[in-house]
Amino acid sequence: MIDNKLNKTKLTGREILNKKIKAIPEKPGVYRMVGEEKNILYVGKAKNIKKRLLSYVRPNGNNNRISKMVSLIKDIEITITENETDALLLELNMIKSLKPKYNIMLRDDKTFPYIHLSKGDLPSRISKYRGVRNKPGEYFGPFAMEGSVKKTINIIQKAFLLRTCTDSYYQNRQRPCLLFQIKKCSGPCTNEISKDNYKLLASDAKKFFIGKSTSIQNKLSQQMQKASNNQDYELAAQYRDRISALADINQSDTINPQFLEEADVFAVSRVNNKACVQVFFFRSWRNLGNKSYFPINTEDVSESDILDSFIPQFYQNKPVPRLILISHNIRSNSLLSKAFSIKEKRKVTISKPAKGERRKILQHALDNGKHALKRHQISLLSNEKNLLGVKNALNLKKIPKRIEIYDNSHIQGSFAVGAMVVANEEGLIKSEYRKFNIKDANTNDDFAMMNEVIKRRFKRLSKDSGTDKSKYPDIILIDGGRGQFSSTKSALNSLGINDITIISIAKGEKRNAGREKLYTTRDRPFLLKPNDPTLFYLQRLRDEAHRFAIGTHRKKRSKEITKNPLDEIPGIGLKRKKALLNFFGSARSVGQAKTEELTSVEGISLNIANSIFDWFHD
Repeated sequence: MIDNKLNKTKLTGREILNKKIKAIPEKPGVYRMVGEEKNILYVGKAKNIKKRLLSYVRPNGNNNRISKMVSLIKDIEITITENETDALLLELNMIKSLKPKYNIMLRDDKTFPYIHLSKGDLPSRISKYRGVRNKPGEYFGPFAMEGSVKKTINIIQKAFLLRTCTDSYYQNRQRPCLLFQIKKCSGPCTNEISKDNYKLLASDAKKFFIGKSTSIQNKLSQQMQKASNNQDYELAAQYRDRISALADINQSDTINPQFLEEADVFAVSRVNNKACVQVFFFRSWRNLGNKSYFPINTEDVSESDILDSFIPQFYQNKPVPRLILISHNIRSNSLLSKAFSIKEKRKVTISKPAKGERRKILQHALDNGKHALKRHQISLLSNEKNLLGVKNALNLKKIPKRIEIYDNSHIQGSFAVGAMVVANEEGLIKSEYRKFNIKDANTNDDFAMMNEVIKRRFKRLSKDSGTDKSKYPDIILIDGGRGQFSSTKSALNSLGINDITIISIAKGEKRNAGREKLYTTRDRPFLLKPNDPTLFYLQRLRDEAHRFAIGTHRKKRSKEITKNPLDEIPGIGLKRKKALLNFFGSARSVGQAKTEELTSVEGISLNIANSIFDWFHD
């Protein structure tokens, strides 16, 4: 028995594969390469799992990344599926949840913002929307950048005078707001425009989004001319401004194709071992922007293989357009087309254009990708120099790969929050930022708050990653002095963590930037030279944590301040809340009212009045 165990431990990854393959069926499914301590190395799909695994056993033909992965294999796990399409979906779910080390990974899988035109009992509202598209109404997008959405909504306000206010704000208006005064809303809240005419504005906005801007501009031009003929020059000027706004949005779009109504374009560019996937979005014959992605684990991998892995991950939480244009042919073309068609309940085509307008657009995407990759590599080189500077300044044994920066924010203890930002050789990793609502610590005690944040962060990290130390930071950077350093060290010690370098960076005398003191395990704090690039780097990291903490605090404060106490009372809906506020003027006055005063309000029975009174006085 002991000899068998010893022999087992001596088997190589390729030998373990050879042994396991004998019992694996020739069916579609998903396989998982398992390494030391059950950590998942790689997740893959196959129409025939046995044949696919045999390709890993070959002594030649695998690139360096795959060969390294095979050498670490200790076990194989498989899941049989009905067909290859089911295998694809399962593979995507597993890649997202397990984050295997050797898969080509999409680092940023956030959803893109859309413009939402609401539909319901109230007049249509135009707003930015991100997330699951389950609200009634029309969605237009996606937009690559947040700023593009804001700019478009601002222009749409000018052109179509649609409301942007929330439903609760709309229902409590008694006179038009400032947007009506500056001609960016038609004022449906106070009947400044009839319901039918407002519906026409919303209909025109929808037509504009689906590419009928010329007809809208012609219609406005005719109305402007009619107003001018009637010598209603103020109205004519309003139509002129709306036409101008539409012209602005059409001019702001670049490369508006004539024969490409709805498509996403994927182009892969490579320089050495780094790759960039450039994605362009076209909707209603308009270019809605582009975004650069830099997937990991692309060394020794072809452009086709990068797209093969990238595209299904990209669409896991996003709607798929009717057409996907690609710069390189992919093996899974027919499989992905079939899976996407099932998902969207309409035909989805994936193609590599060879000529014409589509080829020009693809070439433009390739050119953008090459420039983005050059900028990214310059940024990487700069970050590597900064991390080397930190190593030298702190006399560390190795260059740090991950730095976590923490800060707290509150106003005299109110709305207290903690914030964490993350930096590595690729720069700031915003997808890994974290917020903490202070729960237990005295919110006037900055040291106790930092202690709580650190404990919660590393308790969760220890639970999620176990013995895998690759997700732990090499350095913790704290905004503060000796007290913050001590509270952080105390929190880590209580969890048995003593191999993470802690730096506390305190502002200089009179808050003089450049004279910051650094607190570490040394007996005394030390200073870096005011023009030291490493000091600039640490300052930028500290300032980013401070910015994120302040922003988180303001959002929490704003949410709490705008929260109405009446929203929390059972049985009080929008109609009763509006009646109470109209009668008493404020939620505070409602809370001070007696039961008989509350029953004077229309719709407030004695039982409801007692509930309101008890809510405020219990």
